[in-house]
Amino acid sequence: MYHLKCIECGAEYSKDEVIYTCSKCDGLLDVIYDYSSIKIDMEKLKTECPSVWKYAKLLPIDSEPVTIQEGGTPLYKCDRLAEKIGIKELYVKHEGMNPTGSFKDRGMTVGVTKALELGMKTVACASTGNTSAALAIYGAKAGIPVIVLLPAGKVALGKIAQALMHGAKVLSVRGNFDDALALVRTLCSQEKIYLLNSINPYRLEGQKTIGFEIADQLGFKVPDRIVLPVGNAGNITAIFKGFREFKILGITDSLPKMTGIQAEGSCPIVKAIKSGAPAITPEEHPETIATAIRIGNPVNATKALSAIRQSGGTAESVTDEEILAAQKDLARLEGIGVEPASAASVAGLKKLVDLGVIGRDETVVCITTGHLLKDPQTVIDICEEPTVVDANIDAIREAIFGKAK
Repeated sequence: MYHLKCIECGAEYSKDEVIYTCSKCDGLLDVIYDYSSIKIDMEKLKTECPSVWKYAKLLPIDSEPVTIQEGGTPLYKCDRLAEKIGIKELYVKHEGMNPTGSFKDRGMTVGVTKALELGMKTVACASTGNTSAALAIYGAKAGIPVIVLLPAGKVALGKIAQALMHGAKVLSVRGNFDDALALVRTLCSQEKIYLLNSINPYRLEGQKTIGFEIADQLGFKVPDRIVLPVGNAGNITAIFKGFREFKILGITDSLPKMTGIQAEGSCPIVKAIKSGAPAITPEEHPETIATAIRIGNPVNATKALSAIRQSGGTAESVTDEEILAAQKDLARLEGIGVEPASAASVAGLKKLVDLGVIGRDETVVCITTGHLLKDPQTVIDICEEPTVVDANIDAIREAIFGKAK
């Protein structure tokens, strides 16, 4: 029903092979399905609640999944935020409401299940935080050891805590994320350890269910545009594939414009899109307060550039100050608490609307990728401290209203 294919040279590989990139040209791999053999029960699709495994017929798994009920995240209609930005219709797909607090659960339920199918006994990843948390938890559920490599001093404590609590072997590498990824790829190639970074094509298959769910939650209508943060570039690739597959199967009839947002200090994909370059130029020293997208050499850049260009989308960068302002707007206008990287999508939307790139009459879905509590220290740093008052009602009134009664 499915196999792997190199997006560069077209070489094909069996679903039973443990392989991450093409053995002939080192190109990225994609999971290819025989769509003519996939029969979708539309009545069931319309009535069953969204979740990752609702779409099992479009996932490359032949066994019972390792699952903790991921997916089915809310799609919020955000009228107050839309009014402030100046856009007609805005939704926020809050992936921070997954079990571990980020969209990475979608990839890990598929990836860890595939590891077991392939007979792998240990799993590993490099991470800016959310990947390590998700892998640790799904590894614990599956009963297999987990190894994670993190860039020292560059990961929010909330994410490290999740990995540690769920029993992962956590190594803090003196280097950045790209260094950690190179090391874990070498480790997995030399040992019988299954790599579950987004260079693994099976992980992206789980993440494409975000696209399925958005269409599902909008009554199988497709928004004009999807705006999302871009780090290692797996999500923008996966979500576009989800929308493409629904269109291929006749479930929907259009595709959204994929719009990727990066931080100014870490934006190789934005630079490639704006310059028309066929490939990115990696950034050796990426920097941003948004730790989840502090990645200078995204492994899925080739796929991401293709998704943006094929869909007629674009890419834009935003400052850390714009990200933090959008984080506050999400919380204070819509009650949606997200980590800084998540807010990049809203910051980017505002900037592109102001520039006239995104039309004010468009229907837009912003993806927020991780929960507020993933990075509580940033919240503490940017918000006002509590006001300390005496334990009497006059002091309370004075603190609130500026005078006692």
